[in-house]
Amino acid sequence: MQHRVLFKKIICLIFCCLGVSYSKAQVVHAICSTDQSWCEMAAAEFQKQTGIRVLQTRKPTGEAFAQLRAESSNPKTDVWWGGTGDPFLQAAEVGLLEPYRPAYLEQLSAWSIRQYAMSANMVGGFYTSAIGFGWNTELLKKKNLPVPKCWSDLIKPIYKGEVEISHPASSGTAYTILAGLVQLMGEDKAFQYLKDLHKNITQYTRSGTAQAPNVAKGEVAIGVSFIFGFEGWRYNNYPVMTGAPCEGTSYEIGGIALIRGSRNQEAAQKYYDWLMSPAGQSIGAKAGSFQSPANKTFKHDPRIPNLDAVRLIKYDFEKYGKSSERQRLLERWQKEVESSPR
Repeated sequence: MQHRVLFKKIICLIFCCLGVSYSKAQVVHAICSTDQSWCEMAAAEFQKQTGIRVLQTRKPTGEAFAQLRAESSNPKTDVWWGGTGDPFLQAAEVGLLEPYRPAYLEQLSAWSIRQYAMSANMVGGFYTSAIGFGWNTELLKKKNLPVPKCWSDLIKPIYKGEVEISHPASSGTAYTILAGLVQLMGEDKAFQYLKDLHKNITQYTRSGTAQAPNVAKGEVAIGVSFIFGFEGWRYNNYPVMTGAPCEGTSYEIGGIALIRGSRNQEAAQKYYDWLMSPAGQSIGAKAGSFQSPANKTFKHDPRIPNLDAVRLIKYDFEKYGKSSERQRLLERWQKEVESSPR
């Protein structure tokens, strides 16, 4: 027993010398829903700078939302960051998130601040990016296929089996596409379009981050996802080009949030604040993930796509961020689109 007490005292002394409190859990449990490379690099760098251990898993936003709902009575996650904002707003709506209004709000872009206001300070805007197309230039040339420029191009018979997209039930990216088309075309026309597009889809992937590598490696000719995802592969000299649909397109405001009832609130807030700081926000481009960051107080990487020339729709985040609206659209998609023959 004396040896055990002495050992604890020695450990406590070591931690105190290192500036780490032995009495408090220096750990944060996180879910990251952006690119794997950003998730890993951010966790490693934060841990290196602070000594706080990050136990983090990477999950698409749809799956992350489902996990948080499942563990709501006994939260095991402290902070959730990255990925499309709609599931974050839905999580806020059903009481899964903790309100937090950062002191550094004036350092953030207006679109980020709007997310705080819209969600009663439960969801912050982490980054933004637009939906578009990525294509493998070599594959299109080999198959003698034209470059797709508009949504209307993708449903042409010449692209049968050449288009890949993610599944809206598991992927926030795909839900952003679905909700965006509904707003762009009107609901009935959008679902008819999606049924026509379904005939050309080679597969629905679990995550919206899958399209970029699949296009870059020549596994599929055309991917529909966020433009930034394809850009990283283009800068690494893969035969990839990108474009935004001529009719207009939806966009995301990636989310960040603290989880209500979490066990490590102090460490979670430190990780949150670091992720929103120039140090944390700059990790994205360093990891080859080129979304436009929320923090405007540092010089952004010049490789981040400029959205000025992209025709963005007036996306209704409040309406399409509601759980009931998401569920209704998903049920209709599964009934009318997913179940139809290809």
